[in-house]
Amino acid sequence: MTTSFTFNEIHQQPAMWRKEHEQLLKARNEISAFMHKYLTPETDVVLTGAGTSAFIGDAIEPVMRGIWTNVRAIPTTDLITHAEYLLDADRPLLLISFARSGNSPESVGAVNIANKLCKNVAHIYITCNKDGKLAANSGKDNILLILLPEETDDKSLAMTSSFSTMLLTCLMLGHMDTLDADADKIEKTVKNAEYIIATHEQALRTIAERPFERGVFLGSGALKGIAEECHLKLQELTDGAVVCKFDSFLGFRHGPKAVVNNKSIVVYLMTDEESVLRYERDLVRQVDSNNKPVAQIIVIAGDPKLPEVKADLTVRMPYSKAETDFYGIVPYVLVGQLLGYYASLAHNLNPDAPSVSGNIHRVVEGVTIYE
Repeated sequence: MTTSFTFNEIHQQPAMWRKEHEQLLKARNEISAFMHKYLTPETDVVLTGAGTSAFIGDAIEPVMRGIWTNVRAIPTTDLITHAEYLLDADRPLLLISFARSGNSPESVGAVNIANKLCKNVAHIYITCNKDGKLAANSGKDNILLILLPEETDDKSLAMTSSFSTMLLTCLMLGHMDTLDADADKIEKTVKNAEYIIATHEQALRTIAERPFERGVFLGSGALKGIAEECHLKLQELTDGAVVCKFDSFLGFRHGPKAVVNNKSIVVYLMTDEESVLRYERDLVRQVDSNNKPVAQIIVIAGDPKLPEVKADLTVRMPYSKAETDFYGIVPYVLVGQLLGYYASLAHNLNPDAPSVSGNIHRVVEGVTIYE
């Protein structure tokens, strides 16, 4: 098999997660001191980024609301144009910026706008590039720079290990006081990812090589944010040849379900929380009774008591949410990444640079930030 940056960056993720956990443990005193200084019950926490980096906030917000009282995910692409409506200038703000390169115009622009608009602002930069503009601008008391392992500065167009490692980093950031105790949960999360690669990669490749034109990814709560990232991976890695959507299971009923036909692949990112799963199962049954998609993939966090659902491929990870806690959402993204990678090859594209027209770049170009 011909490998590429994309292939290697997908497969290195379990190792990167272990490495990042070790790095945060070494830096936890500095990180905890910063968090205790700038994060109070009155602080607004905003999770921000553009594109894939914004989806990190979408995935994390539902679980972080139980930890940080006032937390919202707002893309930099919204902050640039509507900051005065989205930020309260009179409240303390902790802006957490996710950025693979730290060089996109919106990443830098959102930081500058927050500094001008808000009276009391602190920043956490979670980035993969030590030479980026965000990293270069980090030498201030109110800025905490968290540099990920340099291997996560993905060289391919699509963000894979950068996305998942930044996502895991922020989850750990919210639990610095228990990071030692969480080691087992994180290790089981890593092993779930290793299991998907070792056990189901070839089946995902087979499905990705089938002819299909549409992709739908569904998830509930935090997994809706993972579905959002998965839909972009498959779409951008096929240069738009496969048009994708994402939604929640309940939201999908309200119109978007019309896209499902016999040229669709439907990917269910299913929870193992019974109170939520009952809604998800109902939607799966309804879709199955009305259509016959090319493939249905169900990802479940390993509870053996869950009933089988009709599917071309069922992925049951060995460790459930009870064993991985909130960290367990991260491995789900591998399904979208692997489908995207192998579908890209099936469309005779280069996964590292799938945009034949050149419309999509590794770092967004052509954006002017106005005063």
